[in-house]
Amino acid sequence: MPVQFLYTAGAAGERFFQTLKRKGIFTATHCEECRLTYLPPRLYCERCFADLSDTWRDVAPVGRVYTFTIVHVDREGGPLSSPELVAFVRIDGTDGGLVTRLLEIAPEDVRIDMAVEITLAPPRKRRGTLEDILGFRPARSVAKRPFTRR
Repeated sequence: MPVQFLYTAGAAGERFFQTLKRKGIFTATHCEECRLTYLPPRLYCERCFADLSDTWRDVAPVGRVYTFTIVHVDREGGPLSSPELVAFVRIDGTDGGLVTRLLEIAPEDVRIDMAVEITLAPPRKRRGTLEDILGFRPARSVAKRPFTRR
């Protein structure tokens, strides 16, 4: 029996996805008190509960591979036609990240802490959803820059 899900992104998520759709960049929220920059963005700080609704920052869609795996099955448990690389990418300048596909790289070439950059759907095909993010690929413009942990 097919099951469909509807999940709303909420106010913070909606702003994040609309900015990604229009500008091709990420937005994050920042708590001055805790010195945390949230991506995905939050409307309230998870530590001190401060209101973050006026603390939006643009963030470049680049980051570092924090961890990765090779996936052989789809979300329903069926076999994929070919394995996919999936990683948690820490986004530079933030205290968060995204689970996403790694593109344009063989599994044996992936390294923890390697610089990656976003691959987006073409501007005309973006809908303001998670599907606008096709994945991350090895960074061309930011390779070899030093990693700074927050």
